[in-house]
Amino acid sequence: MRKDISRRNFLQIGASALGAVAVSDFKELGNAVAADQVKSQVFFTEDITSNGLLKIYSKISQNMTGKIGIKLHTGEPHGPNILPRDMVKALQQHIPNSNLVETNTLYKGKRYTTANHRKTLKINGWDFCPVDIIDEEGAVMIPVKGGKHFKEMSVGKHMLHYDAMVVLTHFKGHAMGGFGGSMKNIAIGCADGPIGKKMVHAAPDNDDYASWLKGEPFQENMVESAKATIDHFGRRIVYINVLRNMSVDCDCAGVSAAPVKARDLGILASTDILAVEQASIDMVYKLPEAELHDLKERIESRQGLRQLSYMKEMKMGNDQYELVQV
Repeated sequence: MRKDISRRNFLQIGASALGAVAVSDFKELGNAVAADQVKSQVFFTEDITSNGLLKIYSKISQNMTGKIGIKLHTGEPHGPNILPRDMVKALQQHIPNSNLVETNTLYKGKRYTTANHRKTLKINGWDFCPVDIIDEEGAVMIPVKGGKHFKEMSVGKHMLHYDAMVVLTHFKGHAMGGFGGSMKNIAIGCADGPIGKKMVHAAPDNDDYASWLKGEPFQENMVESAKATIDHFGRRIVYINVLRNMSVDCDCAGVSAAPVKARDLGILASTDILAVEQASIDMVYKLPEAELHDLKERIESRQGLRQLSYMKEMKMGNDQYELVQV
């Protein structure tokens, strides 16, 4: 288990004096292991545009058939860091028989009820295609294979209507998770508001948000929730992390999100969730100290790196990867 993952692997690849973050440096991150170890492929492009997104999706889309849900965090009203609508629209229109999928929230914001959630979707520009709020008509339990905290997880009932899922994620910090990548996107984002999210957060029956589960136990709950969705789709789920506008806050913070200090890095994609999350963290930890400091503090103060080590323990992917530039 890689408890000391930040010191052992991340700090030794610290930023250069000029703060340069070269793609050639990134390529080395996934290759610092013995040559005989099998590595997962993680595709990378610096091109954070519709064209870049379509190119990188083409590298991981082989098993994407049937009805496809694009799991996106659509954000609270007017959130400044949400993924660009034109990029998401280009991808959705490129994928036959697809639409966006979301769930209602557990906290009482502007996406707590389906009615308010649909108003927020319109405000934020997610009205170019159908958006399936998959817990609108309730939830269903699906198995958590090998879980030590859960044997099953409650997810939006409509998730069972889909043959495949594209996990399209704005990679950023997170108030409770430390960081929010593909794993958090489905762990919280596919769990239904009233039951599944409450299970993951170990939330009480009141609005005492301060008493919600924190630290490593919360990270482990998220991982097990995500595993339920991953096991459900099998080979028909892929992951895209967009490393852009990386505030320490999630898009659920809306207009109150902390200012962005880290530069935009690019788009990472893989069929391996652990590989793409590891590569994203490695790339962020390569940033110069001035840009890294706040994100690193947010991640490590919440024990966010436990997401990676517990996914490895749960055999959800490979933390050794080959970075392939697109």
